Order: sequence, then C-alpha cells, then structure tokens
Amino acid sequence: MKWKRVLLCVMVFSLLGGSLLFADSVNEKIRVFINGKEASDGGYLIDGTTYVPVREAGGITRWDNNNKRVTVIKPNVHIFLFKGDTVFGNVNVGKLKFNVFSQVDSLTTDVAAVKVTITDPSGQVKDIQAQDLTTQKDNFWFRTYDFTYDFSRAGKYQVGFHIKENANSNYVLVAEKIITALND
Repeated sequence: MKWKRVLLCVMVFSLLGGSLLFADSVNEKIRVFINGKEASDGGYLIDGTTYVPVREAGGITRWDNNNKRVTVIKPNVHIFLFKGDTVFGNVNVGKLKFNVFSQVDSLTTDVAAVKVTITDPSGQVKDIQAQDLTTQKDNFWFRTYDFTYDFSRAGKYQVGFHIKENANSNYVLVAEKIITALND
C-alpha cells in the first residue's frame, strides 16, 4: 500500500512541477533597454511576443477603458543648442552660457505647458525654463532664455524637452539631446 501512495505523490508533484515550469516559460519577466537605459518596469515575454509598458516609450499615455484603447501622444521634437549664434554639441568642463531651441511638430493634442531640463551624469535634474502655453498649434518653436550652467565634470548631460497635458498632470519627457562634456 505504501508504494501506491509514494507513486501517487510522485505523479502529483511531477504534474505540479511541470505545470509551474510551463507557466513560467509562457509568462517570463524580461529586462528592456531603450536607448541604452534600462526601462524601470521591464517587460514580459508571453508566447514568444515581447510586451513593454507603453509609458516606457515616452509621451503622454491615455487609457480609454470604455473602448479598451491606449493612446500615446509624442510629437516630433528637434533640439538645437546655441552658444551665441553657434550650434554646439560637445563642451569643455566648466561654465557655459547657452540657450536651447526646440522645434515641435505633429502635436495631436492640446498641451498646457512645456519645459526644458538638463540632467547631469549622476542623474541630478535642473530646470532650464518652463512656460505655459496660451495658444495651441500642432507645430511651434520654443527657445529658452540664455542659461549659464556648470558642466562640473566630464560625462554625458541630457537636455530634455517635456510637455504637460493639463494643469493637474505631470511633465512627460518627449525628446532629449546629449551634450558631452570633455576635459580640456
């Protein structure tokens, strides 16, 4: 009689173990990198298809529960960096006075405000300029005032362009430009 119980337990545990392994292979958590940065929420591999949270792509995301539809709003944004009348991309370590010119097009919704930031290599963010928008257009230009910034060490600095959908929402990064600070 004991051998029947042992055989039954072995079969039950084999089936459970096989089912758990199968379920794990169907729904596998994966790491996702977008432009060299790891996405905070990662993604899933389900039946051979990769799924990534849409907010990781950047832009304003809206969920319409009634229609079971996600909308992503991410305009085309081109960022130019000016030191006086000269366009630049790399700088030497030290202070620099510059402004940021952003060309925005294909904006398919009204937005309340825009903001330009700079993030240093350690991740510290500083606002360059924010502005509420009073008129709505599908394309516009935004140029910041001259801004003095201390590129205190060598590395990559990110200039970000953000949009804010309404007064109650947060700013969302929609474009970035990298400045490389070099030692003399």
